Amino acid sequence: MAEIDVKAKGRAVVMQPDDGGSYWQPKPANGHADPKLLSVDTGFAGLSMGFQTIAPGCHIREHSHDTQIELQICHRGKGHVLVDGNRHELLPGTSCFLGYNVKHEIFNDGDDELVMMWVITPGGLEEFFSTIGKERSPGDAAPEPFDRPTDVVAIERQMGMQDTK
Repeated sequence: MAEIDVKAKGRAVVMQPDDGGSYWQPKPANGHADPKLLSVDTGFAGLSMGFQTIAPGCHIREHSHDTQIELQICHRGKGHVLVDGNRHELLPGTSCFLGYNVKHEIFNDGDDELVMMWVITPGGLEEFFSTIGKERSPGDAAPEPFDRPTDVVAIERQMGMQDTK
């Protein structure tokens, strides 16, 4: 029988669309990341969840997670995902399971934003988004595209991600 995380026992957290942090993301994704259910709020370090919005014509560069498993669900928009080099179309409801060290890259092929919901275990992806991004408030106009931090590879490795290029 699985052990119960006593910090999460009896807890419930409900987040509204504009609740929680939001961070503009650098090139090539642009758009923004909106972490929602975090261990600091739920008391459960086993996972975190949020949304990532990818601007039209932009993409999330190829990467993998060596210590995390990720679920990606297309919430809105259209595009495609490359999973270990294999192309899969994305439309609302498309669901992806990405195990350890599975290379993945997400492209927005549409004229509108592509919104992906992510669930990752163990949690921590939210720290990456806040570290490389810029704070955002709902309704803010998008900033001019900006570069990733020069030490992004070190940041990724520290947070269990691997840049595969």
